[in-house]
Amino acid sequence: MTMSVANTAEEVRSLRGLVPLWVGIGVYALFLLAGNRLLIDPDTMWQITVGQWILDHHAVPHTDVYSFTMRGQPWISTQWLAQVLYAKTYAVAGWSGPVVLAAAAIAATFALLTKFLNRHLSESTTLVFVAAALALTVPHLLARPHVLAMPVMVAWVGGLIAAADRRDAPSFWLLPLMALWANLHGGFVFGLVLIAPIALDAVVNAEARSRQSLVLRWAGFGVAALLASCCTPYGWNSLLASLKILDLGGALPLIMEWRPANFGSLGAFEVCLLLGTGLALLRGVRLPPLRIVLLLGLLHMALSQERAAEMLALLAPMVLAAPLARQLNGIEVSGSTAVMPMRGGLFAGIAVVLVAGTFAYGSVHRFEPHTRGSPVAAVAALKQLNVTRVFNDYDFGGYLIANGVAPFIDGRTELYGEKFFVDHNAASGLMEPENLFRLLDQYGIEATLMRTQSAATKLLDHIDGWQKVYADDIATIHLRKVGAVHTVEPVVSPTAK
Repeated sequence: MTMSVANTAEEVRSLRGLVPLWVGIGVYALFLLAGNRLLIDPDTMWQITVGQWILDHHAVPHTDVYSFTMRGQPWISTQWLAQVLYAKTYAVAGWSGPVVLAAAAIAATFALLTKFLNRHLSESTTLVFVAAALALTVPHLLARPHVLAMPVMVAWVGGLIAAADRRDAPSFWLLPLMALWANLHGGFVFGLVLIAPIALDAVVNAEARSRQSLVLRWAGFGVAALLASCCTPYGWNSLLASLKILDLGGALPLIMEWRPANFGSLGAFEVCLLLGTGLALLRGVRLPPLRIVLLLGLLHMALSQERAAEMLALLAPMVLAAPLARQLNGIEVSGSTAVMPMRGGLFAGIAVVLVAGTFAYGSVHRFEPHTRGSPVAAVAALKQLNVTRVFNDYDFGGYLIANGVAPFIDGRTELYGEKFFVDHNAASGLMEPENLFRLLDQYGIEATLMRTQSAATKLLDHIDGWQKVYADDIATIHLRKVGAVHTVEPVVSPTAK
C-alpha cells in the first residue's frame, strides 16, 4: 500500500512537471500552422530592413537614414537586437525564419507562464489562466520585436514575484534578463517600474525584524537593474528613448495599438474581465492590498491602451497565483524551483521531432506577409515615376521603407514627435484641410500615396495642379502637375512627369 501511494505521488509530480512542456509544444505548433497570421503587420518588413542595415554596417543607427523629412535627425533603435534576429533568420530561411522565431518565443512565453503558475495552482486552474492569457494576447502576437521580449518579461516578473512570495529579495542572476530585455524592446522600462511595488509587497509582508535588511537588498537590486538596463550599444540613451515614446501626448490616442480598449462589441477582453469578476464575487476572493494595487495597475493600463492587454494577460496570473493558491485549495506556496523530472534523451527526442516537423511543414507551406492591405501595386507604379518626395499615409510608411522608398512618415512616431504626427493626421483626415496644403508646399511634395478612401485622396481628385495617375482599392497616387485642371470627375490617366 505504501509503495503504491508513493508511486502514485511520483507519477503526479511527473505529470505536473510535464505540463509546461506540453503547453509550449502546443502553442508552438498552433502558431507555426497559422504562421502567416504572424506576418499580417507590414511593420515586420521595415523591422527586418533595419536589422539588415545593422548587419551590413556592423553598427546600430544613431540618426534617421530612411525618411526624407527627418533624414539625419537623431534616432536610435531600442529594439535593435530583435531586428537583427529577425533579419538574420529571414536571410537564412526567408519568411519561414521570422515565423519560426516568433512562434518559438510565443511558445517559450506560455511555457514559462505555465511553469510559474503550476508551482502554486492545480493543473486545471493553471490551464484556465493560460487559455485566458492566450485569448487576450492573440491580437498582439505578431512577428515584431515585442514578441521576442515576451518570454524575458515573464521570466523577469516571475522572478520578482517569486521573491516577494518568499518574503525575500530577488537573485542578482535575474539581471542578465534585464540587459537582454533592454536590447530587445523598449518595454524594459516597465520591468524597472515594477521593481518598486513588488519590493514594497515583499517588505510589508515580511517579519518586522527583517524589513530593514530586505529594503536595502531590494534597493541594491533596483540600482543594479537600472545599470543592467544601460548595457546596450546606446547606454542610458535607450532608457531616455523609451521614455520619449510615452511622452508623445496627443499622438498616442491616434495610433491604433495605443488607443483605449473598445467595448462596443463583445470581445475576449470583456469576456475574461466579466468571468474573472464573477468568479471573484462567487468565491469571495481576497488579495493582499499591494497585490490589489498591482492588479488594478495592470487593468488600468489594459483599459487605457490596447497594447497593454498582453501585460495584463501574462502578468496578472502571476500576481494572483500565490494568494489564490491559499484560497482555492491549490498547492501551497513552497518557492520550489524543482526541475521537470525528465531525461536528456526525452528532451533531445522532442527537440528532434519539433525541428523535423518544422522543416517538413516549411517545405510544403509557403510563408509570406499578408499584403492585402499594403500598397504593393501602387508602390511599383510610384517607383516608375522617379519621385523622391512622397506624402504617404501613416500605415504605408513601413512598406515604403522595406521597398527602398523614403517615406514622409512611418511607424517610428518617437522620431517625428507629437506635433508632426498630429499635423499629418489632421491633414490626411482633413480635420484641418489647410494643414494638407501647408505640408504639401512646405516639404515640396511631388506625389502623394494615400488610401483610396481617405478624405485627402477624395479632395485631391478635385484640386487643380494634382493629377491622379494610379488608383486601386487600396491606394491612390496623385502627381503634382502644373496645368492639371479638374472641371469634371477625374479619371485615371497615367502620365510621365
